[in-house]
Amino acid sequence: MNNSSTQRIVDELRSWISTAPPGAKVLSSRELMARYGASPVTVQKAMHTLTALGLVESRPGVGTFVRALRPRKSADYSWQTSAMGSPHVRLPVVHATQRSAAPDAISLHSGYPDRELLPERLVHAALNRAARTDTALTRSPVRGLPELQAWFAAELGAAAPVDISPPTARDVLVLSGSQSGMSSIFRAVVGPGEPLLIESPSYWGAILAAAQAGVTLVPIPCGPDGPDPEDVDRAFRQSGARAFYAQPTYANPTGIQWSPQRGKEILGIVRNHGAFLIEDDWAHDLAIDTDPRPLAAHDDSGHVIYVRSLTKSVSPALRVAAVIARGPVLDRIVADRGAEALYVSGLLQAAALDVVTQSGWKTYQRGLRHQLRDRRDLLVESLRAHTPDASLERIPAGGLNLWLRLPDGTDLDRLVRDCEASGLIIAAGDDWFPAEPAGPFIRLNYSGSAPERFPEATRILQSALDQQRGN
Repeated sequence: MNNSSTQRIVDELRSWISTAPPGAKVLSSRELMARYGASPVTVQKAMHTLTALGLVESRPGVGTFVRALRPRKSADYSWQTSAMGSPHVRLPVVHATQRSAAPDAISLHSGYPDRELLPERLVHAALNRAARTDTALTRSPVRGLPELQAWFAAELGAAAPVDISPPTARDVLVLSGSQSGMSSIFRAVVGPGEPLLIESPSYWGAILAAAQAGVTLVPIPCGPDGPDPEDVDRAFRQSGARAFYAQPTYANPTGIQWSPQRGKEILGIVRNHGAFLIEDDWAHDLAIDTDPRPLAAHDDSGHVIYVRSLTKSVSPALRVAAVIARGPVLDRIVADRGAEALYVSGLLQAAALDVVTQSGWKTYQRGLRHQLRDRRDLLVESLRAHTPDASLERIPAGGLNLWLRLPDGTDLDRLVRDCEASGLIIAAGDDWFPAEPAGPFIRLNYSGSAPERFPEATRILQSALDQQRGN
């Protein structure tokens, strides 16, 4: 049995312990071996882990029991308020999409795909190989491993027309996940107090990063086909902004993909204003019905700052992404990132590169497309059958989410609470709006675990809506 077997036992026992009373007896080693088909060594390692975490205690000759936690001593931390002063901006400690759920809950709130959708075999093999190389013991170059830089550049260059010069490895900065680079890009390109155009709704993490960077957001309403080019042009003229953050491909949360014509028009507007388009291509590997069409592939004059992440398609544990930009702007972003993080783990970079250059990567991508389509369609069918009060404006051609409009007057806070009380975890849509919400929306992720429970989930959602209407 390998480490993943040990971790499975630990994870499942931790879930049980979270609801078990202090003093409850844990299954014996023999019972655990039978239940998980595990060896004595694997079970012993799992129990050692739980003991080290302070969750269980062993009583020789009697058994292992859930440990009774001692009451924490009350402490006065009020002095910290004076020491820290007023915050520059109030940021959430944990976003709604990142909160933990009970083991038996139906989780449609998370922003990550389920483990069974990931290339697990490729990831494990890549990590094992990377651990045996020099990258496990040496510092990575500031801009990233040259081989990984070259891979990111080649991926984008493959989509470039013949009359556009493709990017090179020198144009690439490797990041520890796209979120880690967002604040740096906003600080380096826009600056505190300066305006930044942004689609509304848009990715909550970008809104959060903008607040952290002190950037002033200028919302652009986003229709079923993306932002109206006239609105973008007007916003540039009125605000004096020099950058526009957008997700032209399978936007989070709406799933919208800009048409080639719309992308061409907006890129032309950005050029006319001497501005930057910050293109967040987070879902490049999550296509279903169409293929990704990165606008950065059509720009060699330095107007597009392109962000590409592997976190959702490779593994959330391998937080590797890249910024591709041409000209002095990349140096500014590199300088900001260097002040914050110095460099990205070479071990993770090597593993990520190993995964995406294996022959099995393309096979995995084809399989993922089919699995995402099946899950998306199942959730759509379940909503149509069981949740008539939820309106789906458009079925996304890629990504991980459905964006649902609910009846006017819906109390989203109450809806989230009522659904959770019935075993369904959802994410209210307010956090995806950089200004006032355009209405009551929720985002549902169709790539989580237990898709067979989608019909149950949609019945719970409609029941919660019915309760509000009844009151």
